[in-house]
Amino acid sequence: MTLSEDTAQWRRMGRAIRFLSEHYLDQPRLEEAADVAGLSPFHFQREFSRYVGVSPKSFVGHLTLGHAKAELAQGASVLDAALDAGLSGPSRLHDLCLKIEAMTPGDYAKGGKGVVIDYGFHVSPFGTALVMATGKGVCGLGFGDEGAEEEMLADMKARWPKAGYCENAARTEKSARQIFDPKRYGGNLPLHLMGTPWQMKVWEALLMIPSGKLVTYHTIAKKLRAPKASRAVGTAVGRNPISWLIPCHRVLGSNGALTGYHWGIVRKRAMLAVEAARKDQRPSTSLMA
Repeated sequence: MTLSEDTAQWRRMGRAIRFLSEHYLDQPRLEEAADVAGLSPFHFQREFSRYVGVSPKSFVGHLTLGHAKAELAQGASVLDAALDAGLSGPSRLHDLCLKIEAMTPGDYAKGGKGVVIDYGFHVSPFGTALVMATGKGVCGLGFGDEGAEEEMLADMKARWPKAGYCENAARTEKSARQIFDPKRYGGNLPLHLMGTPWQMKVWEALLMIPSGKLVTYHTIAKKLRAPKASRAVGTAVGRNPISWLIPCHRVLGSNGALTGYHWGIVRKRAMLAVEAARKDQRPSTSLMA
């Protein structure tokens, strides 16, 4: 795993995020999180804000997801506007295949045969990240705990069982930096989506959800003109191969509750808290109480 000289610090922030996400109901003190990270409270406060993009206090404040139900209504209206701009039309899906997916449904059905995928493991705020890329762009992004690399790789390989795989962390490191740097967050990073036509529709709908906004599975189903297909939407969301960048974590149950997330509910809660805190971020010098 690599992110050059930043590796140790990314790991510290990842441990702290995991700790805070698991113990937020206890309102942990700054000193406790700093101890988990192996830093003094002063340095932890500074480094957390630098690497995660928000203060520890702001992050903890958003872990309760108390804003979720209010955001769901706004998220629905945002998705309305995006879909009305043309997502549901067949020509839009065709354009998507040409510009991003690049594989015909027939090619996809072959299990990725003929496709070469480079991969590498990298540290991230959400644990170990597996970044995968073809010659056309990032095709996979998964998460796990340190030591679970083999399981993560097997999970992602199962999506394209006949593709060729080559460990090449030197190549995927640049993408990892762009993905997790809070000042860049993806940017113009090219994506290479490989899925069925239905999955592609659902994944593009996910891309229409702005950071800090939330929608339900049912909302996506309705906007895709398949109001009874909430379960099918949920299945497609669960098969999203590029987590975080294609924000499946922004989809909640109809009552605003966190539901199953392929890479773990604790991780989903952390992702939502980071995004909400970044959106609401205001200058502050205070520490956690």
